[in-house]
Amino acid sequence: MTRAPGDIYDLFVIGGGINGAAIACAAADRGLGVALADARDFAEGTSSRSSKLIHGGLRYLETYDFRLVRHALLEREILMARTPHLVWPIRLVLPHVPALRPRWLIRLGLFLYDHLARRKTLPASRMVRLAGHEFGAPLKPEYRFAFAYSDCRGDDARLVIANLLGAQARGASILPRRRVTGARRTGEVWQIELADAQTGETSTVAARALVNAAGPWVAQVAHTLEGAATGRRPRLVRGSHIVVPRLWEGEHGYFLQTTDNRTMEMFPYENGFTSIGTTDTPWEQPPEEIAVSEAEVSYMLEQVNRYLRNPVRPEDIVWRYAGVRPLFEVGGGRDSDLSTLTRDYSFEIGGGRDAAPVLTVFGGKLTTHRRMAEDALARLAVVFPMPEPAHPADAPLPGGEFGPAGLAGFEAGMARRHAWLPAGLRTRLARLYGTRMEILLESVTSLSGLGRCFGADLYQREVDFLIRTEWARTAEDILWRRTKLGLWLSPGQALELAEYIAGRGGA
Repeated sequence: MTRAPGDIYDLFVIGGGINGAAIACAAADRGLGVALADARDFAEGTSSRSSKLIHGGLRYLETYDFRLVRHALLEREILMARTPHLVWPIRLVLPHVPALRPRWLIRLGLFLYDHLARRKTLPASRMVRLAGHEFGAPLKPEYRFAFAYSDCRGDDARLVIANLLGAQARGASILPRRRVTGARRTGEVWQIELADAQTGETSTVAARALVNAAGPWVAQVAHTLEGAATGRRPRLVRGSHIVVPRLWEGEHGYFLQTTDNRTMEMFPYENGFTSIGTTDTPWEQPPEEIAVSEAEVSYMLEQVNRYLRNPVRPEDIVWRYAGVRPLFEVGGGRDSDLSTLTRDYSFEIGGGRDAAPVLTVFGGKLTTHRRMAEDALARLAVVFPMPEPAHPADAPLPGGEFGPAGLAGFEAGMARRHAWLPAGLRTRLARLYGTRMEILLESVTSLSGLGRCFGADLYQREVDFLIRTEWARTAEDILWRRTKLGLWLSPGQALELAEYIAGRGGA
């Protein structure tokens, strides 16, 4: 449904990261009138700076967080059905280090990981002798045994876009670059003040309920909402990653034990690179100032080079990024103790039958975003009429409607219908956009029909498509969130793209 000026929304969501996008999508699926706003580009904060894994959280078994692991494992299966072009399996290899954890303990942990939730498609874990095996090829010869198990990779920023597209398709209003400058209750309705981040133009919208899903900025936003300030302060934790050229053949990754009893992943990234991370350090500065420190780079290189035959050097790094995770306390831990912080989510709710409700979201994981949204709406249902969803949990979001043939069958069909399209470009477009690739290529019959090439295989047609249908406004939006082609384009090519976008007037 399209809302006219002056209409009252049922639900207004602040924050266009994965939490806010998932809540907007779930609420719109229930037929509610929904609007969502973010002060910047969607997924620009934490939700484009994750580890890019959709996983159950094997390491959380050691802290006995079985509930979180079980829920994450269940969601992993749902997300493979819901967004099959954005979430796909990966085999992770855990080299055994006798001095860190005994073999029996790892076997027990993986047995639980295999059986805490039903696996429909992913293979079970098994032990591997590394000598002569492809899993052992990049590792030092002293690593003799390893355990292989299943998880998934995912495109974090595009999962946000998929949820926003799903919300929009079900009638939601999606408002990028609209900062909430304040909100006040007038009886049973919120009056929400917005400012356009580009023009400064202000506007006011009304909603019967409000969700604060601003991630690392949740407490900051809460103080702008009259009568809705929260007493909880999330602890900000920095997670940093580095990306280097591809380190091994094959699509498997590695789950590594570190000398300080933590864990780290290495896995293939964006068809030509390897992702390494993550760190886990307190962050006391504003979230928008996040950056990777040299100490973190040294730590990551030191840890992975304990395993690799050919060490990674600082000069090999082609990209580094850091994200702020807004975690919260589950016990009375010391300020320096990160072990008391949970990766699960939590809510605060204020208001009620006689006052417009507000729900504040704390924490959360990329893997459990759909379940978090369902739980958020269940909390609101206590004070706010909540219809049943129109679609099942595993119903595909826009782009994921492949049918029985799956992604491979869809790509094969596109190869027949668009034989002129280079195989690498076809695969990339299918992976990013799924069935929406057909919209992107509508009426195009040759490579020249894609228009100007900005570098790598980024053509004008795709740029225009992202601006027209996915709220992209800048070269950074396109190169680092809608795609990851910033890894391939030179600074000069990126500048040409920025000039083209400015010349066409953005969106």
